[in-house]
Amino acid sequence: MMEDSMCATHNDDLKYVGLDVSLDMTSVCVVNSAGDILWRGKCASTPEAIVDTLHAHAQGAVRVGLETGQLSNWLTLSLRRRHVPVICLDARHAKAALSLQLNKTDDNDALGLAHVVRTGWYREVAVKSMDSHALKILLVARAQLVAQRQTMANTIRGILKTYGLRIVRCSGGLFAPRVRDAIGENDVLMAVIEPLLIAWQALREQVAVLDTRVNARAKSDATVQRLMSVPGVGVIVALAFSATIDDPDRFKRSSSVGAYVGLTPRRYQSGEEDRVGRISRCGDALLRSYLFEAANVLLSRHPRECALKTWGLVMAKRIGMRRAKVAVARKIAVLLHTLWRNGDVFNWGNKADCAGALPAVA
Repeated sequence: MMEDSMCATHNDDLKYVGLDVSLDMTSVCVVNSAGDILWRGKCASTPEAIVDTLHAHAQGAVRVGLETGQLSNWLTLSLRRRHVPVICLDARHAKAALSLQLNKTDDNDALGLAHVVRTGWYREVAVKSMDSHALKILLVARAQLVAQRQTMANTIRGILKTYGLRIVRCSGGLFAPRVRDAIGENDVLMAVIEPLLIAWQALREQVAVLDTRVNARAKSDATVQRLMSVPGVGVIVALAFSATIDDPDRFKRSSSVGAYVGLTPRRYQSGEEDRVGRISRCGDALLRSYLFEAANVLLSRHPRECALKTWGLVMAKRIGMRRAKVAVARKIAVLLHTLWRNGDVFNWGNKADCAGALPAVA
């Protein structure tokens, strides 16, 4: 009995901390192993302020939990460098626990997170390196400029159609001259279109600047060069995959990558009901769109035959071209991870790369 009492006392000394992080302030809650609140308060949302608060009220904490969010990557890496046992929690998973509370406040959320890390009922999120995030930011910025450039070009085409003018599709360098030639001496229309053309040209130039940085990064990365050996995979797709996965050892099986990027179908099973739905679309949307584009290039425009393309075309006859492209996109993601982990390049004659069939993808 005395030993049990000593063990209980020892366990009650264990401290668990929940951090509800906002841009300015962070709500902090410290509980013991029995769930009793030891301290609640707030501090600035900086690594230094959080460390000082933990040293003052949670010295020797077993686990410190915070949700994924805008500051989570920076804070997690900064706190780990200061030897804080911090865990980044999946926000969707934590939300299920926090939704049980009647009143949602920052203090209550911090308390809920403290209980989550205390009980161990959480899903930890892998925190990527800052280099990986820097690469992802570069790709996101480029994608935004490309989208804005296309939007501007579509706006110009739409205005010209009002006057019965149609600009045929052409390379980027010919777009502005053709627009000006089509307008001719219509000064009223030119006064409206010219500022749009200047903005379109500026976007085009900045995309070229980022393309230069993207190509330089790809040339200096041996892993990206190997990933680009896969048919349909270019510089952007390989870099996006590298930035999203960051560390191939995160996945024990390459097949898990397809689910990670949201290219596997959802499943609902309860009692006698068991149905397969559309793909989950979880994970990185930009990488998913690039993988779909790579599958489209492989099946529609790539001139060289390979086992992967043959497999995709067979799937297209069974389930339709669009769903086949999704299946091939998933296959490409799995293949990229396999090559990255093994340090290999794509073998055009290796039918084993595409052995087996994927389940029907909605």
